[in-house]
Amino acid sequence: MSAILIIDDELALVRSLSFALKNEGYVVHGAHTGAQGLAAVGAVQPAAVLLDLRLPDMSGLDVLDRLRHDQPELPVIMISAHGDTRAAVQAVKKGAADYLSKPFELDDLFHVIASVLERQRMSSEISFHRQAVVGSGELVGQGVAMRELGDTIGRVAASNSGRVLLLGESGTGKALVARAVHAGSARAAGPFIEVNCASLPEQLIEAELFGAEKGAYTGAHQKRTGLVALADGGTLFLDEIGELPLALQAKFLHFLEDGSYRPIGSGRALDAHVRVVAATNRDLAQEVRLGRFREDLYYRLNVIQLRIPPLRERGADIVELAQHFARRYARDEHCSPIRFADETGQMLLAYPWPGNVRELKNLVERLTILMPGRLIVPSDLPHEITAAAPALAPPARFAVEADGAGTRPIEHQLAAAERKLLEDALSRAGGQKGRAAEILGISRHALKRRLQRLGL
Repeated sequence: MSAILIIDDELALVRSLSFALKNEGYVVHGAHTGAQGLAAVGAVQPAAVLLDLRLPDMSGLDVLDRLRHDQPELPVIMISAHGDTRAAVQAVKKGAADYLSKPFELDDLFHVIASVLERQRMSSEISFHRQAVVGSGELVGQGVAMRELGDTIGRVAASNSGRVLLLGESGTGKALVARAVHAGSARAAGPFIEVNCASLPEQLIEAELFGAEKGAYTGAHQKRTGLVALADGGTLFLDEIGELPLALQAKFLHFLEDGSYRPIGSGRALDAHVRVVAATNRDLAQEVRLGRFREDLYYRLNVIQLRIPPLRERGADIVELAQHFARRYARDEHCSPIRFADETGQMLLAYPWPGNVRELKNLVERLTILMPGRLIVPSDLPHEITAAAPALAPPARFAVEADGAGTRPIEHQLAAAERKLLEDALSRAGGQKGRAAEILGISRHALKRRLQRLGL
C-alpha cells in the first residue's frame, strides 16, 4: 500500500485530499510547512510527495531542491495556484515528476499519482535488472567446451537475429549466458529483463509479460506495465520457456511475429522492440511431439541454438570455477579464500555434479562459511563427492581384491582402475578425446599415451 505525503499550508485542502486518497487505498500523511514536510519524508518514507509551490516558511522550489538532493528517486508532484504555471514548469525542469494547477479534479489527481508511481516502478525495475547484468560477472573457464561457447556467444551477440534458444541442464548457467549475449550486443545499453516462466502462477503470467489495465481482473487495482514494455530496446530473457502455458504460447508467438502486443483489458495494441532469449532444460522437440509445446513457436524461438555443457563435461574448468567462487565468497565473508589440495581437486574432477555449477557454487559457499581460509582436503568434502572417486582412496583397499587365484598384484589392480577411469571419461565425453582429457584433468597427449599403453 503506497504512502503519499501532502505538503501544503491549506489545512482544509490537506484534509479533503487525505480523505479522497485514503478511499483510493493510499496511506496519507500531511505537513503544513516546508520544514515539517522535510522531516516527515525521512519518518514516513512516502512513495510520492504532493508539494505546494507556496509555503509559509520557504518556497516549494527550495523544498524540491532539498528533496532532489537527499532522495533523488522520490517522485514529487507540484501543486500550483491558478495562473502560476511558469513556476510549475520551472519545478518540472528542476526534477519534479509532474504538476497540478488549483483547482483540479480528483480524477486528475488520481491519474497523475498513478502514472507517477507506475513510472517510478518501471524505473526501479529497469535499474535493478541493469545492476543484475553489471554484477553478474563473466563466464569462467578455459577448456575447449567453454572456449567454443564463448566464441559462439560473441558471434550471436553481434548478429542481427532477435531470437536465441539456450539448451542445457538445470544449474549450468543459462542465465549467465543470456546476460553475456546481451552485454555483447548492440542492445547492451538497454535493459535486461529476466522472467522465470516456472515461478509465476499461470493466471498471472500474461499480466506479468504484457501488462494489464486497472480493473482488468480481480486484484488489478492499478495499471500494470508488463516486462515486455520494460525490455523495450533491450533483451527479454525467458527462463524455463517450456513451462509457458499453451494458451499464452499463441499470444507470445504473435508478439514474436510482429513485435506488437495488447495488455489485458486494453483495446489498443502496443509495440516493443526487444531481443528474445529463451532457455529450457527440456527437450522442446519432444514436447512438440507430445503436444505440450507449439511447433510454430518452437521454430520461431529456435533461430540460433546454444547448448551449455554440463559441468561434468568441463574438465579442469571445475577446479578453476571452484577457485573463482572461493575468491567471491571470501570477499562476501571478509575472510581469506579457501584453497584446494591436489587430491581434493582430483575428487572434484571425478564427481559427476548432477546439480552442475549451482551445486559447486553452493559447496564452495558452505566450505567458505565453515572453514574460512583453510586448505580443503578430501575429508572436508561431502560423502557423495568422496564416494565418486574410489581410485583416489588409500592403496590398502587393493589388497583385499582377488581374481580367484589369490590376491592380484597391485600393479594389475592399478591398471584396472586406470582403465576404468579412462573408459568412463571417454563415455562421458561421447568418445571425444580432447573433452575426455579435460574431464580427467590431463593433457590430450598424456591421455593418448595412457590409451596406447592400456591398449584402448
